[in-house]
Amino acid sequence: MRVESYRRKTWMWAEACALLEQAERKQRHFFELVSLPAALPAWEPPADIFTDGTQLDVVVALPGARAEDVRVQITASGLQIDTQVAPPAIAIGMQVVRFEIPYGRMRRSIDLPPGRYSLVERRLERGYLHLRLTREAV
Repeated sequence: MRVESYRRKTWMWAEACALLEQAERKQRHFFELVSLPAALPAWEPPADIFTDGTQLDVVVALPGARAEDVRVQITASGLQIDTQVAPPAIAIGMQVVRFEIPYGRMRRSIDLPPGRYSLVERRLERGYLHLRLTREAV
């Protein structure tokens, strides 16, 4: 009886560890944790970039972000996007069963093709920041 109980506990522990590892891998895949020099750690959200040659459309996943909290800056090398997302309020006594959505500071630096750009459109819709930039004539 003891051997069977030990095997069951060992199996459950191994299964729990495997599930935790799988959740961490998924989270790292979509939101890589970036350590910024002399700053707090931040999640690096995924981004898609589309172009037609003179215009760039950038889409950045920012789940839970509020438009007024998102800062977008065009730098010498590209774009700098920063925001802070508060975790949801949960009732006292609730326990975390699964915790996969990133909260806290989010920062993304995006290198752009050579040129000077101006931001012509910015909107936050359904958790995605949409930016439209045009290349300025030299």
